[in-house]
Amino acid sequence: MWWNEGYHDRPHSQVVLTLRSRITRILAVTTVIASFVVSCKSRIAEADRLDLSSTPTQRIHDMFAVQSKNGAVEMRVEANLMEHYETDSSSYDSFPMGIAVYGYTADGLLESVIISDDARHITPKQRRAGENEIWEAFGNVIVHNVINQETMETDTIYWDQTTKEIYTDCYVKMYSPDGFMQGYGMRSDDHARNSILHNPFNSYGVAVQDTTAVIIDSVNFIGPFPKK
Repeated sequence: MWWNEGYHDRPHSQVVLTLRSRITRILAVTTVIASFVVSCKSRIAEADRLDLSSTPTQRIHDMFAVQSKNGAVEMRVEANLMEHYETDSSSYDSFPMGIAVYGYTADGLLESVIISDDARHITPKQRRAGENEIWEAFGNVIVHNVINQETMETDTIYWDQTTKEIYTDCYVKMYSPDGFMQGYGMRSDDHARNSILHNPFNSYGVAVQDTTAVIIDSVNFIGPFPKK
C-alpha cells in the first residue's frame, strides 16, 4: 500500500529507512496511548477505593473566622487546622489540633472563651426532628466566663447552636469568686452565664467575702489599672 505514495522513485534503502521510521513513530504513539489508558484506569480504581467519610475534602491552616450580626461580632473561632468531611447524612468540620471559641455580648465585650484539644462541628444535610447543629469539644476543655470570672474544666462538652445551650455528662470542676464546685453533668446557656451543675459532691463556698473588693475585667477593661 505504501508503494503507491511515491516510494517507487526512491532507492530501496531509503524506502526501508522511511518505513522503519514511520513504524517506529506508530509504535511510540501506541505505547504512549496504552500507558495513558493504564494510568487512567489505575487512578480511577484508586479513586473508587477512597472513603470520602474518612478523607478530608478541604483543609485550612491557621483558620480565623468571625460570626457577626447587624455589624456586631457575636463569635470568633481560631484553630491551627480545620478539616472538612462529607458523609451521606451530614458534613462536619474537624479541628484535630485544638480550637478556641470567643463569644461576645451585644455591646461587643468579650464574655466567654472555650478552649479544647480537639473539636468537631456537625451539620446535618437533611434536618430531622430533634437533630440540631452541634459543636463537640474534647480533651482539656476550659470554659471561662470573663465577666463573671467563672471557669469550668471538663473532658467533653457539647454546644447546641439551635437551643443556644452547652452541656456535658462528664466530670466537671467549677471555680468562681463564690467558691468551688464539682460533680457530674452540667448545663448552661452558650455564654456560660447560668451554669447548673448536676450531681455535685465535695463542694465548698466562700462564707465571708470582702464587700469592698472590686473584680477587674482585665480583658475588656479600658484605661489604667488601679494601683495596689
